Amino acid sequence: MELRVLRYFLEIARYGSFTKAANLLHVSQPALSKQIMDLENELEAKLFIRGSHSVSLTEDGFLLKKRAEEILEISERTRSEFSNRRDDISGEIYIGAGETNGIKAIADIASEIRSKYPDITLNFHSANAEDIMERLDKGLLDFGIIIQPADISKYDSLTLPSKDIWGVIMHKKSRLASKKTIKREDLLDEPLIMSKQISRRISNKGGLAKWLGPNMGRYNIVARYNLLFNASVMASKQMGYVIGLDGIVDTSPDSVLCFKPLMPKLESEMGIIWKKERLFSPQAKLFLTKMKEYCEK
Repeated sequence: MELRVLRYFLEIARYGSFTKAANLLHVSQPALSKQIMDLENELEAKLFIRGSHSVSLTEDGFLLKKRAEEILEISERTRSEFSNRRDDISGEIYIGAGETNGIKAIADIASEIRSKYPDITLNFHSANAEDIMERLDKGLLDFGIIIQPADISKYDSLTLPSKDIWGVIMHKKSRLASKKTIKREDLLDEPLIMSKQISRRISNKGGLAKWLGPNMGRYNIVARYNLLFNASVMASKQMGYVIGLDGIVDTSPDSVLCFKPLMPKLESEMGIIWKKERLFSPQAKLFLTKMKEYCEK
């Protein structure tokens, strides 16, 4: 399986057309079709549903698309690491992070590194904890920023000194907007918008799951979100109350939204994690050194 053929496959998947992909790749359509047929024979799988004017991915095609993107990303990272093995530190650092105020510390460190080593590029991947850990395991990320609690026992880690505060984001005209804090019983009869990750990990005995209690069936969850910004848009339309972290979306006096902390107060630590015994590039080693210095202050 050649990298070139995987690139061909991804271009066809992207445009849904052999003709468009062939034009962009500067190859003939018959040659491109033969490459894909050879790939299907090699994998013993049909990758495309072929229509009269377009093509779409089969289930096996979607699987290969995901794997091909990962393979090409690792290939590009490897090429970049070897091409940048010079005395001066340069190259790419790959970081996965959820929506957290901890990213401010990462930004400070990134800015410091870039001021001294302008040839270093930082790549940020926004995702939840499960996705970040999966990408770490596959070698697609150097580091992950994880909101606790989470099972990070198989990784090396540092705990960031700052903490995130949990609360409820709501429209200023909402019934609960006059309250200074939000108790669990305040939410029982209200429409809630909740993180998908929290919903899946509700059996977790710590953090927000513990605050909410074991019986999730008593809550009226009307929507789930991956990105807090999207949830805040729903709150701005008075669709419901968003359970989330402070400082991520605009709840300033000029906003239609406000933030009310939970009572009892709930805070979450943030950790930076990486694979045990990972061989780091010089730029990733530099980043880790700076992170350790920051956490030890």
